[in-house]
Amino acid sequence: MLSRCGGSDGALTIPSRPRQLKIDMPNQSPSSHELVHVKENGKHRGSSHDRGLLLIGLFKLGKAILFFAIGVGALHLLHKDLQDEVLRLALRFKFDPESRIVSLLLAKVDLIDAHRLRQISVGTFGYSGLALTEGVGLLLEKVWAEYLTLILTISFLPWELYELARKPDWFRLSLLLINLAVLWYLVWLLRRKKLSGPK
Repeated sequence: MLSRCGGSDGALTIPSRPRQLKIDMPNQSPSSHELVHVKENGKHRGSSHDRGLLLIGLFKLGKAILFFAIGVGALHLLHKDLQDEVLRLALRFKFDPESRIVSLLLAKVDLIDAHRLRQISVGTFGYSGLALTEGVGLLLEKVWAEYLTLILTISFLPWELYELARKPDWFRLSLLLINLAVLWYLVWLLRRKKLSGPK
């Protein structure tokens, strides 16, 4: 509304707007219910996955790919002369065909027939499927995958110990140590979950 100023010149002035009150709201903090919920779940929304399970899952996926490739290779050699294939590979990688390694491989493949190749392919494809199931389940942090991996690891330990005792080498020893580490971690993780109770 316009008002006339009390001065002699009779100028019109516009009154200034009333000052707006600024009310500072206190910083909102999570309610006690939300804090308890986060504490009970054990991790925040943006938390990372368990690194141990991630490593074991990737290891299992690597084994799945390896055994799948072995199965495909066995099927590829099903109707071929294995000794010719060994000699061809030896020449490709510049091995002496008369060397001890090539002679040993020739003696081994001479014992493998078409039926044996089919058995190898079926066995490697089956193990590849198991390793794939373990790997995917562990990456998703499924409890059933932890128990499945634990049972399979325990079941293969006697065979690995027998192979290591029969023919000790660094490869068999490394594989045994890796599986023992996997077994220890899974036992520790499942026991920790059991002690913490249901979430």
